[in-house]
Amino acid sequence: MEVSRVRALRGPNLWCRQTVIEAIVACDEAERAIGDMEAFETRMRARFSDIDLLKPPGQEQPNSMAHALASAALCLQTKVGCVLTFSRTSLTIDPGVYQVVIEYSEEAVGRLAFDLAYELCLAAMHDRPFDLQSALARLRELNDDERLGPSTGSIVQAAVKRDIPYRRLTRGSLVQFGWGSKQRRIQAAETDRSGAIAEAIAQDKELTKTLLAAAGVPVPDGRCVSDAEDAWTVACEIGGPVVVKPRDGNQGKGVAVNVQGREQVLAAYAGAKANGPDVIVERYFPGHDFRLLVVGDKLVAAARRDPPQVIGDGEHSIAQLVEIINQDPLRGEGHGTSLTKIRLDDIALSTMAIQGYAADSVPDKGVLVTLRNNANLSTGGTATDVTDHVHPELAAGAVAAAQMVGLDICGIDLVSDNVYEPLDTQAGCIVEVNAAPGLRMHLSPSFGKARAVGEAIINEMFAENENGRIPLVSVAGTNGKTTTVRLIAHLLASSGRRVGMTNSDGVYIGSQRIDTGDCSGPRSARNVLLHPDVDAAVFETARGGILREGLGFDRCAVAVVTNVGMGDHLGLSYISTVEDLAIVKRVIVQNVDAAGVAVLNAADPIVAAMADNCPGAVTFFANDRNHPILSTHRAQGRRVVYVEDGSIVLAEGDFEWRFDLDAIPLTRNGTIGFQIENVMAALGAVWGLRLDWGSIQRGLSSFVSDAATAPGRFNVFSYRGATVVADYGHNPDAIQALVLAIDTMPAQRRSVVISGAGDRRDVDIRRQTEILGDAFDDVILYQDMCQRGRVDGEVVTLLREGLINAQRTTRIQEIRGEFLAIDTALGQLKEGDLCLILVDQVEEALGHIAQRIAESVAA
Repeated sequence: MEVSRVRALRGPNLWCRQTVIEAIVACDEAERAIGDMEAFETRMRARFSDIDLLKPPGQEQPNSMAHALASAALCLQTKVGCVLTFSRTSLTIDPGVYQVVIEYSEEAVGRLAFDLAYELCLAAMHDRPFDLQSALARLRELNDDERLGPSTGSIVQAAVKRDIPYRRLTRGSLVQFGWGSKQRRIQAAETDRSGAIAEAIAQDKELTKTLLAAAGVPVPDGRCVSDAEDAWTVACEIGGPVVVKPRDGNQGKGVAVNVQGREQVLAAYAGAKANGPDVIVERYFPGHDFRLLVVGDKLVAAARRDPPQVIGDGEHSIAQLVEIINQDPLRGEGHGTSLTKIRLDDIALSTMAIQGYAADSVPDKGVLVTLRNNANLSTGGTATDVTDHVHPELAAGAVAAAQMVGLDICGIDLVSDNVYEPLDTQAGCIVEVNAAPGLRMHLSPSFGKARAVGEAIINEMFAENENGRIPLVSVAGTNGKTTTVRLIAHLLASSGRRVGMTNSDGVYIGSQRIDTGDCSGPRSARNVLLHPDVDAAVFETARGGILREGLGFDRCAVAVVTNVGMGDHLGLSYISTVEDLAIVKRVIVQNVDAAGVAVLNAADPIVAAMADNCPGAVTFFANDRNHPILSTHRAQGRRVVYVEDGSIVLAEGDFEWRFDLDAIPLTRNGTIGFQIENVMAALGAVWGLRLDWGSIQRGLSSFVSDAATAPGRFNVFSYRGATVVADYGHNPDAIQALVLAIDTMPAQRRSVVISGAGDRRDVDIRRQTEILGDAFDDVILYQDMCQRGRVDGEVVTLLREGLINAQRTTRIQEIRGEFLAIDTALGQLKEGDLCLILVDQVEEALGHIAQRIAESVAA
């Protein structure tokens, strides 16, 4: 078994909507039917008993080693707690070569699981040992490191329930919700509206006390101290038990409570000093430790926190009792689990010593031994939910404290006898206000009811009717994608929206291009959705990006498929037929929002059939209003777009709206057929986005297909009385559409300049010149910059072969270099001639043509 490629599909893809690892796996003849391999399945189950090697229902071919690999990779992840269900093994057109697809929740975990599954399969095949427990430990540790912690995870889960898209911006807890101008961000339980000043105040415990006292909130007496002796002086001034803690500490680090006597105060000062440069000594209030969680202007949860402790049974030592407690699967290291393991460190040993115990002491049955004085969960404490018992006045005081500091999400630490009475009726006070509070105690309390604090935070960030989404249009197809994308973006901009756009020319935010090159893949799309100045997004979505990485978004409001025709890029990445290509391009249709729309070319049967895969509505477009699919669709009261009497008509039931073709410059008064199709597709898209008709008309009339607006898309120039058309057409369908458009333009003699992309099939390269040979008098062939795997001269040879039976071409020239070919063509033009230049380096070639035109004018 040989693995030749492994890649992560990070968005909806060819296989499913989930994130998956996709690998190309080659099996030799014996490995293609593991049921015939002696003892393989037995050895496999002996090493990993949970693996599922049953053949799925409906699978015709026998289970191969590739199937075993997929099953093992999925089962290994589920064994360490990943909630996953999808895997698939698909035989390619190459004998014994499979595409193996396995769902993952964290990419690094999925990749490691695949590697370990590969080792497991080889171990079973060659009867070698495989350390399953070590493999699972590696996976579990990596999963704990990679996955979101419980606090951030709860907020993300709440967002998913609200249909709010999210994206992790780092491997940590920085997460973006929503897109573009609607986005919000969190880091753990801190939002983008948690001000830096408020956070700094919360970290400064002395300043916090000053502000809370000014607001009438009870706080403990005390102050910052300069050294250990000053700490003892303050303790004496207070005249009772004190708390010693770092001024800007967190998670209970360096905090000592109920400290009495000079020796304890000096030791507590040293512990606090080790965790921060400044130390506070303040009055100790006996009572319970409560955490109140304030979100916005509401108290949403409250918990009583108890310090880590053990209850003696008369048989086990304290160390043994701690070990028993730590075996609870809810306890783990750090913050990734509901509870944290108890540590018998110096602080715990000191706390026990005050009670007269050591780690090896065996307390009597029923005796409670406290292992720490502070009750933080991060040091092993437990939590009991008391939300329903909080007195309204106490809740109002907590909200006031949060607002005085300026935090939108705030953890209030309260010491009091209880929470069902106001503080002024009992000896209690607020001791701390915390930014980015931990949510574990409210999500999974040790006792009592879990609280939906993640939902509370999301509801504070997004209004009830908001989901953080902006209008998103995805455009796929063989030809016309870039022009359609540009026109849709232009129409949206005409309605006043700030538009982010990706296409094969670059990434645009408004009128500014922020990236160059072919940006029709998912990374560019994700970058646009990150931008805060984007109110709507329009993405060219090429097949290559879908195959390499999946979509850059989870769903779109509108999916447009312009055409498939004879296809393009066939023979690459196991996309061998037009039907294969259609499956890739329909991915955007499958991921249309239920309230969205797919705009489909009814005249292309393969595209029209995608309607069955759309979760939302469908708008069909075609030139002929009487096309059977179009007329049936309209008869059912659904939306259609067609051409009639010199206008593009948008119709739904009895409703019709018309746009005159002579008022749409892109179509050159309705003479350019493929541009009319692009306009119909764009109109169907903006109709689905509910743009007003006035904005649409303004946008149509101001969009022209020049080198600045739509570079390389039927750009027309005048050169010494001749007409020059520059276009990026590079497949037979595009060439045929260009010929039909050129036929509407009068000319004395017609010439064409063409090269071919080396990564196309031989038949596709030849077919281009077969079409051109029947439409042009002169053909100039040139070799472009990148041969894409072809040997020198091979593409030009194929292009010449396509001209063997040319009906019109009388002269063929071969030129080395695109610019020289352009200069040769221009030099041969006479007044009244027409030249079609099929450019390769779009911007450079257009610039070169513009320079030659300028020189001719100057001459």
